[in-house]
Amino acid sequence: MRVIAGTARRLKLKTLDGLDTRPTTDRIKETLFNMIADGLLDCTFLDLFAGSGGIGIEALSRGAKRAVFVEKNPKAMACVRENLVHTKLSAQAETMQTDAFNALERLLGRGSFDYIYMDPPYGKELEKKALNFLADSSLLAEDGVIIIEASLDTTFDYVGELGYSIIKNKIYKTNKHVFLKRADAAR
Repeated sequence: MRVIAGTARRLKLKTLDGLDTRPTTDRIKETLFNMIADGLLDCTFLDLFAGSGGIGIEALSRGAKRAVFVEKNPKAMACVRENLVHTKLSAQAETMQTDAFNALERLLGRGSFDYIYMDPPYGKELEKKALNFLADSSLLAEDGVIIIEASLDTTFDYVGELGYSIIKNKIYKTNKHVFLKRADAAR
């Protein structure tokens, strides 16, 4: 896995061995960032369930002014921190080694995020729990976008009830990215 573009372009990133994390492939990451490239400069980025930090690091490398990385696995968080040092992006980053929901609570009142990216473990409905929390919080900027990496069989038929609209749905061979905005901001 490597950084695709920006200030840390071509630098290899460390990942965890085994099945504890599922690093987003370079090809999928490149597609994702091509889709959001216009909004990255000086944005704030939250990387929930960060794994090795590849998505948030890519956002910083491409011009995000600040990124917060949330990961509860100590080995994965050590990997995030090593990758931030290696890419020389630590000064723009904050790391939180805790579960996503504790982090969301702790982030309340500290500003909002232009992008909230989450790649939770599949099949546990953690994305639904996070969306529920975010619906009643100020963590998503007024025109902010939530991006969820999910299994192909994950449904999002409930998001309208939470006040979100699906603005994009990108299907890959093994998973998908679902892009959400608050319903009132999607118009």
